[in-house]
Amino acid sequence: MVSISAKKTYGLYFLFLALLPLLHSSCKGQGKEKNNNTPNVVLIFIDDLGWKDLGFMGSEYYETPNLDAFSKEGMVFTNGYASAANCAPSRACMLSGLNSTRHGVYTVNSSSRGDTKTRKLIPIANTLHLQDSIYTLHEMFKSAGYTTSNFGKWHVGIDPKTQGVDVNIGGGKVGNPGGKGGYFTPYNIPNIKDGPKGEYLTDRLTNEAISFIEDNKDRNFFAYIPYYTVHTPIMGKESWISKYKTKQGSDGQQNPIYGAMISAMDENVGKLLNTLKKLNLEENTLVIFTSDNGGVRSLSRQTPLRAGKGSYYEGGIRVPLVIKWPGTIKAGTTATTRVTNLDFYPTLQEIVQPENKASKLDGIDINPLFYDNNITKRDLVWHFPIYLQGSKKSSVDSRDPLFRTRPGSIIISDHWKLHEYFEDGGIELYDLSTDVGERNNLAEQHPEKVKELYNKLLSWRKINNAPIPTEKNPEYDSIFEASILKKRAAE
Repeated sequence: MVSISAKKTYGLYFLFLALLPLLHSSCKGQGKEKNNNTPNVVLIFIDDLGWKDLGFMGSEYYETPNLDAFSKEGMVFTNGYASAANCAPSRACMLSGLNSTRHGVYTVNSSSRGDTKTRKLIPIANTLHLQDSIYTLHEMFKSAGYTTSNFGKWHVGIDPKTQGVDVNIGGGKVGNPGGKGGYFTPYNIPNIKDGPKGEYLTDRLTNEAISFIEDNKDRNFFAYIPYYTVHTPIMGKESWISKYKTKQGSDGQQNPIYGAMISAMDENVGKLLNTLKKLNLEENTLVIFTSDNGGVRSLSRQTPLRAGKGSYYEGGIRVPLVIKWPGTIKAGTTATTRVTNLDFYPTLQEIVQPENKASKLDGIDINPLFYDNNITKRDLVWHFPIYLQGSKKSSVDSRDPLFRTRPGSIIISDHWKLHEYFEDGGIELYDLSTDVGERNNLAEQHPEKVKELYNKLLSWRKINNAPIPTEKNPEYDSIFEASILKKRAAE
């Protein structure tokens, strides 16, 4: 005869067996047993960091010893590009693996930027965030059994946890830490508790990321660290500001507060990298360091590149990029092949082999570059059917001082770069091999090359259903625009 207590024991045992599949299912993406065949991934994404804002990229003003050392441990991409010239679309493209033509995120807020009297066309409407139906990079990692995270600026949705993020600190729809505190607590960003008096946001996000890495050291993890820095408001710690005030500026890089933000960022990246070493995770962790778009020209110039954030000249879209993966990527290597942050998704997906793969991606797998092999030759295209206003004439360096860019498309094919602008049909052709600053328009000298690249643009736009603004703006005033341009020219 079986006792009542034994029956209860057997009942609990069989109940446990019945619930086991459900328990297993609920843990998926929350930290499975570690798979040593796939690396942890740390993606450090800086906001508005210019191509030349680091020591190893040529800056003689900013001090970045940790990143300089990091650059010697991995592969430096001298032709790394953002998928867009400002933050929201660049992030949306990277995290979805899709061009803006597929998700509709072209800018922050409205596409009708700048004075309406100076816009000849009605721009294409902008989509604010990625739809939750889009299969994000984080969801791909979860499908591969990774625990996912976000530490900092999300900006592609309201709640990162509906888009594949397990642990979120400081992420939401906001694009910068505005408000009274700014980068110092009390913070004016979502999903973060205020810290002790004087705490600096970049330090805090690093500490949170380190805690996440420590908690998940025995699991596969994806640590996405999109710092708010070095985006405005420009605020640094006094110790760093004082140091930079004693330094001589160089090539339009001389702002001590911005320099302080660069140094704080470098210091914190160093803390992250040291944590990986301390926990014996370095050898099995792939680290990507890059920026979302070019630097803000009024704060830090990227000489010899033209213009800056918001422009589709090189200064607005070319960014620093380093990838480190011990045992796979040879330390101290350099790649000159042009790549964009659209390539991260297909590259990482090939590495981690998720159960559910993205059905469509617009970048390419660049793993062959890690093994000293070539990748398929391809053209790079940017499509921006809207307006992005300028500021002061001295800080724009674009086609005109009123806009960082007007609606248009851009293509890079081999070493040639073609700009097309929809308002006036303007065409610009540059040979980047001899004119990286895009100062010498060769369109008239090379009509056949213009025709070749323009036809490629037409084909790309047709394949990608790229919307082109054609409706005239009834509020446009040519006399008003001319008077404003004349005034700016006299400044």
